[in-house]
Amino acid sequence: MNNTLLVQTESVLYQLTDVLNQLEHLEYKKPIHTLSGSSIGQHARHVIEFYQCMTSGAQNGKINYDERNRDKMIEESREFAIQCINKILFDIKTIDLKKSILLEVSYEYGNLIEIATTPEREMVYNIEHAIHHMALVKIGIKEINEKILLPLEFGVAVSTIRHQQNHVHSNVFTKI
Repeated sequence: MNNTLLVQTESVLYQLTDVLNQLEHLEYKKPIHTLSGSSIGQHARHVIEFYQCMTSGAQNGKINYDERNRDKMIEESREFAIQCINKILFDIKTIDLKKSILLEVSYEYGNLIEIATTPEREMVYNIEHAIHHMALVKIGIKEINEKILLPLEFGVAVSTIRHQQNHVHSNVFTKI
């Protein structure tokens, strides 16, 4: 297993879990105006189900993110969402990242496209996808409860964090 991908996946999912643990039940499922009426729970469900599609697809040889369950229980119960995240954290440790699998996509009704991929590539995609939705979650949290503590890197791409660190360091060096 690619240890870097595993560590990054765990980091992203632990961050999400930590934030979900700080939310009240009603905050988790409350429609948020800034998010066009979607809830933190809906964004969490979306991230969780993409990871579930990846882990099950890595086992059965085919991933289709469009066929996710859209499980209302995940979006309405943060406790259940956290249980699902914990299962993903367990399951990703058993995946053969180099296995050849298929990704099914459809951009037109009835026109299914199959693309060769690997669980490793799909894990990279899921990390970036999760971070994107966590950025939206961050915006929603600021609207519903400013007291929730978010890590500075929550919802921020690793490349952006690295760029910001290099920018700060380069400014420090130019001032000396």
